[in-house]
Amino acid sequence: MPPLLLSESLEGHAASLLERHLAMSKEWFPHELVPWSEGRDFVPGEPGWALDEAETPGVRSALFVNLLTEDNLPHYFHTIARAFDEGSAMGEWTRRWAAEEQRHSTVIRDWICVTRNLDLMALERARIRQVSVGFRPEQRESSLGDGFVYLTLQELATRISHRNTGQLLASKAGTAIMSRVAADENLHFLFYRDMATAALEENPSAVVQAIERQVTKFEMPGAGIEDFARHAAAIAAVGIYDFRVHYEQILIPIVLRHWALETLEGLDDEAERARERTLRWIARLGRVVERMETTRLNEIATVG
Repeated sequence: MPPLLLSESLEGHAASLLERHLAMSKEWFPHELVPWSEGRDFVPGEPGWALDEAETPGVRSALFVNLLTEDNLPHYFHTIARAFDEGSAMGEWTRRWAAEEQRHSTVIRDWICVTRNLDLMALERARIRQVSVGFRPEQRESSLGDGFVYLTLQELATRISHRNTGQLLASKAGTAIMSRVAADENLHFLFYRDMATAALEENPSAVVQAIERQVTKFEMPGAGIEDFARHAAAIAAVGIYDFRVHYEQILIPIVLRHWALETLEGLDDEAERARERTLRWIARLGRVVERMETTRLNEIATVG
């Protein structure tokens, strides 16, 4: 597939946003955040992990899914890098993005190895499987707008998941690590959000149709992890990431407020229909969230 050619305006936006990112990003070193003194040698053949009852199953599932998702960086990089010319601003951004993302799996895995918070044998087997399978997003109509919209939603969701996981960890070092990773993800989110915004201004009808596709069919890249449904349920149960978080912290602030989907002007007929379908979908999700919250509060009141 030939690389995508951005308009002169979008290429200028990419160059400007890359400069902004480099000015805002903070240099940090994974080895400085890991409490190495807490670790000890592993014995070959032994499980190599110790159940720390301070960490709940939901937090363990979040660590497991978050790390395996970060491990799949080669596939994400390949997908994004081949879409743009190497000499373009987007090509330069993609390489910088990948270099920063590499630190995430490094620091999270090192901390897990030191603390033994996960079964490292099971984790390594899952890593081999996950990277071997790769990342194959659902095959549906795709465009430049689809890429920017999906990456906006995904990076923000990843930031939220990392930060919320860190807030529930018993380890201060673990909390600091997840906070540091989340800070990187926030800058990545801002880049993609503002590229999507620029694309929306340039071609609103095409990007609104992309928004519909990506919002209504959204999946995190970790969805391909074996037994993902069980992990997702455990993660939702402790409030790290669930429908409420997705609705309140992603769809409302980004799709409805920042991209102002409800009030966009100049849409063609198909984009108008796509907008209406997206708004109905978001509204339905909002009603689901309300019902789930009512049920949760009723259960708490009953137990109390």
